[in-house]
Parts: sequence; C-alpha cells; structure tokens
Amino acid sequence: MAEGFARCHGAKWVRVDSAGVRPAGLNPYAVWAMNEVGIDISQQTSDALGDKDLRRYDHFITLCGNARDSCPVLPAELRSEHWDLPDPAGTWGTPEERMGGFRVVRYLIEQRVMELLNRLAR
Repeated sequence: MAEGFARCHGAKWVRVDSAGVRPAGLNPYAVWAMNEVGIDISQQTSDALGDKDLRRYDHFITLCGNARDSCPVLPAELRSEHWDLPDPAGTWGTPEERMGGFRVVRYLIEQRVMELLNRLAR
C-alpha cells in the first residue's frame, strides 16, 4: 500500500520500489483497500528484499517491527526510518472485519507517505 501511495502522490519526482523480508504475495485485501481510494496496486509485485541492491536507494523505510528487526545491515549512506504500523494481514474475523483492519492501516500509511513526500520536497 505504501508503494501505491508513493507512486500516486510522488509520481512526477520520486522513484519508488518495495520489498519484503519474507514476501508472501500481493494480499487481495490490500488490493481491495487501495481500489477503494482509486489506486490500483494489482500489478505490483511481492519482491524479496534480498534481491535488491540497497546501494541504489536514498531512503529505506520499514513498516512493522518484524521488518525492522529482520533487515540486513544497511549501507551507511542510506537514510532509514521505521514506521511502527500494525500488519493488517494479522487482522482476523469476517471478511468485513479483516477489510476494516486494512482500511485503518491504509489511512495510517497514506499519512506517513504524505509526511515523507513533504519532507523530501523541501
């Protein structure tokens, strides 16, 4: 979802890529949640962090504690930050309850992405 928001709001001036420590595929609830706000992430991929050359990036952001704790050693020049957000995939219950968890995290992610883009634009 973060990649989708960053591509949408920063498309003209940022290059965005995302990866997971243990990628598990694109979650259909995430696709659905983003479609609700007019952003199609269905063509995004679930890439492994180990496949990325981290020296090519300026910023590195982790979204949950597990990702932060499982990350490789980062290049010294890479600016990193951690957004301690709940993993919406851990929401249990009915499909509507699960979707509610994704909506909450979607909102939190969009706020963080917009804050980051505003800082980078200065």
